[in-house]
Amino acid sequence: MSDATAKQFWFVVGSQQLYGEEALAEVKANAQKMTDALNNSGVLPYPLVLQELAISADKITSIVKEINYRDEVAGVITWMHTFSPAKMWIRGTKLLQKPLLHLATQFNERIPWATIDMDFMNLNQAAHGDREYGFINARLKKQNKIVVGYWERPEVQQQLADWMDVAVAYNESFNIKVARFGDNMRHVGVTDGDKVEAQIQFGWTVDFYGIGDLVHYVNAVAEQEIDDLMGQYAELYDFDYGTYPKEVWEASVRVQASYEIAIKRFLDERGYNAFSTTFEDLHGMKQLPGLAVQRLMEQGYGFAGEGDWKTAALSRLMKVMSRHQNTGFMEDYTYELAAGQEAILQSHMLEVDPSFASIKPKIIVSPLGIGNREDPARLVFDGKAGEGIVVSMVDLGTHYKLLINEISAFEPTVPAPNLPVARVLWSVKPNFQDGVKAWIENGGGHHTVGSLNLKTDQIVTYAKLVNLEYVVIK
Repeated sequence: MSDATAKQFWFVVGSQQLYGEEALAEVKANAQKMTDALNNSGVLPYPLVLQELAISADKITSIVKEINYRDEVAGVITWMHTFSPAKMWIRGTKLLQKPLLHLATQFNERIPWATIDMDFMNLNQAAHGDREYGFINARLKKQNKIVVGYWERPEVQQQLADWMDVAVAYNESFNIKVARFGDNMRHVGVTDGDKVEAQIQFGWTVDFYGIGDLVHYVNAVAEQEIDDLMGQYAELYDFDYGTYPKEVWEASVRVQASYEIAIKRFLDERGYNAFSTTFEDLHGMKQLPGLAVQRLMEQGYGFAGEGDWKTAALSRLMKVMSRHQNTGFMEDYTYELAAGQEAILQSHMLEVDPSFASIKPKIIVSPLGIGNREDPARLVFDGKAGEGIVVSMVDLGTHYKLLINEISAFEPTVPAPNLPVARVLWSVKPNFQDGVKAWIENGGGHHTVGSLNLKTDQIVTYAKLVNLEYVVIK
């Protein structure tokens, strides 16, 4: 599975030929110092590459064509060092097909009152240039991000970093391919949707495969491959045999190891980076994939249960955006309604993303009351604490809508010795009653993608880029 580590962003600095070569040389020198400092800050997740000065319509158009053409370029950050006439940006900006951030800053932090003269004024017109440039982006209805503030400040650099992650995910959205092993869970409404519209609007490819296609891969897994993976499990996880004889427990875990190998091989050979399964279609399978799915989610593959391809694709998108940290498939399971302690238990039958684990996970084997198969192995753990978001994609027939609810996750303090699945607990904002009511009123699904790394603003930025209606509950 390919990932986004080789991406870069181009830094385009606006000026104009009116100021002469000596002034433009100073503009270029300032821009290079800024580029080097930002790259050395340790804050930006991807490198910033300075381009030739944007001093004419032809130059801007040429730069934009290169940005569109180069796959490694995930987006462009523009800075108006001085006054850059907006008409010369029209053609290039109209052609731009990648995310755009307007950095409203200037090279110097303070006005040098003791030395300031008209030469300085003419060369440092960011306040003037920002308005001219911002007007044309508004006129062209560009869904560009605007970050305002002195470029050396940590909070400004963090905003640039957050936007870079969104831009990379936006580009990756057009590469998201979901393999569905079986169809949607029968009679369930919220997990279905218009796959053609999803490909048009978001770039997601969604393909169906009969479970027999996967069974063929499972049957081809070699015992030595399973042995090797079992060795990895022993290093990473605690083994909890429970009431099972060791050989019975190990046999169940080996089944999941074969599933992990087979599913990964199937996806990688066909270029998929997300998938779904359903317990209602397991013909030829000994177990519902559990541990196998958890392991693949941790590696960055998108997933959702019961054939929910929308959430599987959204999971992959947000994993790229978060660089796979503390982000993954979730399901609202049951409420805690004690006064003053209201919360929602996030879990699933088996497939809770271990990127949320606050403790070393353990592998257990336990019966599963649905699917009519052998007892499956799964990772069990408690979730982390932290501030975050939970996101749901719903298809309302006429259009898609994204719901974003801000949350506060907390580690469980009461043991649950009889619960054979991982558990993540969080409270929703602004409070339980209003948050849950708003979610339900807006048609939010029970399958979601949660993240303790991403921010509301990042999801909103993505939604604007793909012309997606969104609701923020906070």
